[in-house]
Amino acid sequence: MLDDVKNSDIERERVALVGLYGPDTTRFQAEEYLDELELLADTAGGITVEKILQNKTHPDVSTYIGKGKLNELKRIMGEKNIDTVIFDDDLTPTQLRNIEKGTDGKVLDRSSLILDIFAGRAKTAAAKTQVELAQLQYLLPRLTRYWTHLSRQKGGIGTKGPGETQIETDRRLIGKRIATLKEKLEKLEKQRTTQRKGREDMVRISLVGYTNAGKSTLMNALTETGVFAEDRLFATLDSTVRRHEMENHSVLLSDTVGFIRKLPHNLVESFKSTLDEVREADILLHVVDASSKMAPEYIEVVEETLEEIEATNKRTILVFNKVDLLDPGKVSELKRAYPNAVLVSAEQRIGLKELEQSIEDMIELEYSTHTMQIPVSKYKAVAFIHENANVEKESYEGTDVELTFSIANKDFKQLSHLLDTIGVNSEVV
Repeated sequence: MLDDVKNSDIERERVALVGLYGPDTTRFQAEEYLDELELLADTAGGITVEKILQNKTHPDVSTYIGKGKLNELKRIMGEKNIDTVIFDDDLTPTQLRNIEKGTDGKVLDRSSLILDIFAGRAKTAAAKTQVELAQLQYLLPRLTRYWTHLSRQKGGIGTKGPGETQIETDRRLIGKRIATLKEKLEKLEKQRTTQRKGREDMVRISLVGYTNAGKSTLMNALTETGVFAEDRLFATLDSTVRRHEMENHSVLLSDTVGFIRKLPHNLVESFKSTLDEVREADILLHVVDASSKMAPEYIEVVEETLEEIEATNKRTILVFNKVDLLDPGKVSELKRAYPNAVLVSAEQRIGLKELEQSIEDMIELEYSTHTMQIPVSKYKAVAFIHENANVEKESYEGTDVELTFSIANKDFKQLSHLLDTIGVNSEVV
C-alpha cells in the first residue's frame, strides 16, 4: 500500500492511520478524510506507511474498531515497524487505554494530533498561550491514561489526612495553570483590542478558509509583503494584518488560522481572541481550494466554524483559488455552480484585478455621497471629512466651504454626531 518509503523518510516516525465508514460516511469520504489525516501526520513529522478503513455502523465503545481489527492492526504494526497509530476521530480515555494495550504502540486521536501541530507551529506569546490552554483542557479528562501512580498513599504514622491521590494533585495543578493561562490571554486580548482601535477608520477584510486553501499565498499576491506561506496544513497560526492600496480604497487585510473538519472545540475556544480579526471584519474573503474534490464540504465546514465563533451575517466574497490546476471544463462548471464567486490563482497571479474590483464594488455598497456647506472656522468637521472620506469636489464661498464627498455609512454617522457636537447646522445641497 504505502510500503515504498524514501531514504530521507527513514528517520521520521512511522505511522498507521485508522478511520471508519458506515451509514453517515461513504467509503470515498472516509478515504478523503484519511488523505487529509496523512497531510496532518506529515505536518507533525510522521510518514504514513499504512491506512486502515473499517466498515462499522458505529465505533466500538471499547476499542473503536473491534477486537478482531485491533489484533490485525497489531500484526501490521509489527510487520511494518510502525511506531504510532492515529485515529481520524476523537477517542475516549477507555478506547485510548485499550488500544494502547492491544497494540503496544503509541496511540493518538485527531484532536491530539492537531494540538501537537499547533504546539510546534506556535511562535508568538499569544499563540503559545492559546495552544497550551487547549492542550491542558484536552488533557484534563484523560489524566488516567497518562499516569500510572493512581493508588492512594499507604496508611500508617505520618500519613493521616486527605490522602490525596496523584491524579487529584495533577488535576488541581492543571486547573491552576488553566486559570493562569486564561488570565494571561485576557491581558493579551486587551492589547489586541487597543491595536484594533487604531484601525477602526479603515475597511477591514479578513481572509478565511479551510487550511491549505492558499490564504497566505493570496495575501502575499495582493500585498507583496512576504507573509509566511507553505504547502502544508496550518502554516499560519497568528493573524497577520497588512495595509493594501486599491484604486479607490485603502483596506486592511488580515490572514488568520485556517479551519479544518473536526477542529478541536478547545482549540476554537482558546483561539477566539486571534479570531477576533474575523469577527470584527467588515468583509470576509472566503478562500477555497478549487482543485479539491471536497471543496463543497470544505465550504460547509468553514461556514459552520464561522457560526461557532459568531462571525456570520457578514458581507462575504467567495474566492476559488488554484484555478490554474483545473481544466477549462471544470472552470466552466465552477462558474455555473457559483456565479457570484471570483476565480483566482494566487500563485500564478490570475484574477487578482477581478478580485480587487469585487472588493471595491462591495465597499461601495456601504458608501453614500453627500454635498455639504460648512463654515471654514469649523475646521474639525472639514478635517474629519478629508481624513475619512473621498472628497470629489471642494469650493469656497465666503466663509463657507462646499464639499462633495463619498463616505462610509458608519463614518457618516460619526460626522453627523461631530456636527451636532460643535453646533454646525450644515446645509445639504
